[in-house]
Amino acid sequence: MKTIWICLTILVISTLSCSFITPISEPLSPGSTEAVPATEPAGSLKPIELPAGYGADGGWIQIYFTNPQSPLSSQQTGGIDQPLADAIDAARLSVDIAMYSFSLNSIRDALLRAYDRGVRVRVVAESDNLDRSDPQKLKDAGIPMLGDRREGLMHNKFVVIDGSEVWVGGMNYTDSGAYEDNNVLMRIRSVKMAENYTKEFEEMFVEDRFGDNILAETPNPRVTIDGTPVDTYFSPDDGVQAVLLDILNEAQESIYFMAFSFTADPLGEAIRERAESGVTVAGVMDEEQVASNQGTEFDPFRQAGLDVYIDGNPGQMHHKIMIVDESIVIVGSYNFTNSAESRNDENLMVIYNDQIAAFFIEEFRRVYGQAE
Repeated sequence: MKTIWICLTILVISTLSCSFITPISEPLSPGSTEAVPATEPAGSLKPIELPAGYGADGGWIQIYFTNPQSPLSSQQTGGIDQPLADAIDAARLSVDIAMYSFSLNSIRDALLRAYDRGVRVRVVAESDNLDRSDPQKLKDAGIPMLGDRREGLMHNKFVVIDGSEVWVGGMNYTDSGAYEDNNVLMRIRSVKMAENYTKEFEEMFVEDRFGDNILAETPNPRVTIDGTPVDTYFSPDDGVQAVLLDILNEAQESIYFMAFSFTADPLGEAIRERAESGVTVAGVMDEEQVASNQGTEFDPFRQAGLDVYIDGNPGQMHHKIMIVDESIVIVGSYNFTNSAESRNDENLMVIYNDQIAAFFIEEFRRVYGQAE
């Protein structure tokens, strides 16, 4: 039985236009098969109905989580890839995509349609995954594609459309990523945010800079969108681990995390130190990664008596997410590892918004409730 009671006190704005989120009022048992009660996003976020996923619309941001438990997921239909495909279909000028792995026919076909109607389409990819059939079909159609050609990983997963919106998160553009694994995909409408990701894309695609050869040149490190500050970081050039340590060391109430791979000792130590100071800590880690990673932080977390569990999804628990003090969301392609910090091409956002954090806590609640 999990010992922690996750007390999620969410600020409720009492206007008729607001919807509400139900806090976790009792502990969730490991391996429980009971469905977590459905809740609606807090504040100005409005639910987005998806046949095989969860969504919320905040105007400038749309957030999508996969639902591997949906009956439609086994049919690979109705998932969070469809909104991205629709956005590519609406592109008028350009689509730049950085992809670690690629096998989603919906995205492949949307890219081909965009290219056929005259939209500029460019692709940066992890070279080790370019022998798949879908990347090859893009190349055969004439879409320019550049692999990283290096030992470190081009681990980004983002799309910039028409220089005005960014699709970003931890989801690989694969069948398993969209339908079997726990993943997040976000759409952010912001020209300044698009400038950040276009700059990163062109450092790779135009300047052929990857890994530690990339320069720290983000045009707009902090963008405030409709009153919400959003910080953008790229690895390894921006020293992401130091940023995360600053945030974790300042946590006052809670740290919730979902980590596919977690081997970075400084981050693990910071979380354990905050727990010793009375900060509530709870987490879920991917079973396969816990079993295979050398130096996993799972064992030290458990030895410290923290409520950190192995995921219960037969697919991958692929999130790289932290929620701090129910108001700060850390999300991106960046796993909490030394490779992500020093070798791989990665991106990470820090979003300061308690309503967005509430929606991420809903996903944490679902994943935590299935954990073992």
